[in-house]
Amino acid sequence: MTLDNQDLLFASLMGSRAVNLLQNTNIINNDLASKVLPVIPFVPVKNNPNNVSIKPGHAINAEGNWTVNDGVEEQKQFFPLSFSFTENGQRWLFPYEPMINISSGNNIIKRNVAKQGDKLIGTIKERWNRKDFEITVTGVLIGSIMQGKPEDCFPREQFVKLFEFLKYAKEIHISCHPLELLGINKIVVDDYSFPFTKGENVQAYELKLTSDYSYELLIPEDF
Repeated sequence: MTLDNQDLLFASLMGSRAVNLLQNTNIINNDLASKVLPVIPFVPVKNNPNNVSIKPGHAINAEGNWTVNDGVEEQKQFFPLSFSFTENGQRWLFPYEPMINISSGNNIIKRNVAKQGDKLIGTIKERWNRKDFEITVTGVLIGSIMQGKPEDCFPREQFVKLFEFLKYAKEIHISCHPLELLGINKIVVDDYSFPFTKGENVQAYELKLTSDYSYELLIPEDF
């Protein structure tokens, strides 16, 4: 399957691992489009013809089409993601909807016991509990001006705000529809990276998060 310009842009932002995801997504999108459902774009690419001169050394017109939106409104995102420091505190919405991968499983204690008979196969499972949810969030921050000085085009405000959450030494309250369905309302940050990203006004990120819950470790007893 061939990739169009938008797919190549997304792959350059997210890395080579995104190519397989793009191809699978295109297959799904093509099938959905045949059923009269809209195709959901991953990154905001402006399709309007630009008015930038092709002459070398010509200044960029920041008032024209070399500007992009500061973000996508929450109502226009399919699965908007937001962070907050407290349960009812002010939420910070990720300006562009990221990709979210969720994984988990069970911790099972297995015993190898000598057994007789053809039907007694495998190990004895004594007990198990659920693992934490491991959440990977991959996305981009995009400045409003495509080229220029770093203080003008790099998404500094978004970058600094995101880093405030990443360096926070406590649990973070998270809001996203598929996470809420799994009972995930709080997370802790394990790892994060800001890989090299093509584009003066674009910065990719990858966050490694783990679900967190409130526990009552001391249980009072009535005598």
